[in-house]
Amino acid sequence: MITMDLRGRDMITTQEWTREELEAVLKFSKDLKKKTKAGKSPHLLSDKTFFMLFYNTSTRTRASFEAALTELGGHAQFLEPGAMRLGEGESVKDTANTLARYGHGIGIRILEKAVGYVYGRGNQVLRDYAKWSDIPIVNMADDKFHPCQSLTDLMTVQENFPKIQGKKFVFSWAYSRHSRSWCSVQSAILTATRFGMDVTLAHPPGFELDAEIMEWCHQNAHESGGGFSITNDVKDAYSGAHVVYPRSWMSAECSAVGIDKWGEDTEAQLHENYRDWICNSELMDLTNKDAIYMHCLPVFRGEEATDEVVDSPQSVIFDQAENRMHLQKGLLSLIMSDENLL
Repeated sequence: MITMDLRGRDMITTQEWTREELEAVLKFSKDLKKKTKAGKSPHLLSDKTFFMLFYNTSTRTRASFEAALTELGGHAQFLEPGAMRLGEGESVKDTANTLARYGHGIGIRILEKAVGYVYGRGNQVLRDYAKWSDIPIVNMADDKFHPCQSLTDLMTVQENFPKIQGKKFVFSWAYSRHSRSWCSVQSAILTATRFGMDVTLAHPPGFELDAEIMEWCHQNAHESGGGFSITNDVKDAYSGAHVVYPRSWMSAECSAVGIDKWGEDTEAQLHENYRDWICNSELMDLTNKDAIYMHCLPVFRGEEATDEVVDSPQSVIFDQAENRMHLQKGLLSLIMSDENLL
């Protein structure tokens, strides 16, 4: 019998973890959720400190990580790089080495404006921290991946569909005036294809994602017995779907050069060409009768989706938001604990 030990592991992308390891995190997180609901949340990280470096603003990520550490008996410390010596030129190497002497894990959120919307810069910063830190690094969203969100998404899907093999999971581009990174969508489809779902990515022409990551999705689907396809037909994507996840993201050209060079007005005008890519009741009527609507939030009501959909019985967005805390409790316990909890 092989004993699994996840202590000390970085979580930068789920793609760097085995399916068995991810399943262990999900199972452990679900068990902790049950204990929490029963008022018996164990203090698995007593006297542990988790540093949270927020290069970008946050609502759910900060609140869920802080709540998770509190329930585990530890402490989450909020840090703003602009208010640290990082903002005056101190190196990532020195910062990572210092924080590793004080705490037991470091979470980093860095994307979009913090890196000039230039694709890949944020992910590289996380990997630089991981190089110089001997405590776990957790990706709280960079410009390529958002692993805690995607594991939360999968946990939420499993709660609604205990047998997810072959279920149709649709991640669709949705109209918005805002320009957002690719991290949530890329992580969601990477994780869903690892678990045998029939994954469809829908977007208008010009909103293609990272070609290498799309290849990983095809490979994941092949290995898991699922499927992966890409379409520019939104109605075809929604047809028969069990899970729909509409969210805006920036165009491929904007991501390639950065929004400063591409231009916010240029990007906004491109989005205006596809105002009909909004999740509404007509599209939801095409889905499976048991379909759920998901979104990682914040959702731009009236743009990405109508209020009728967001507030409908099919919407699980607040269950999804709650599960961020439970999933992160499980993950942090397994990578930061002094003892192997598996």
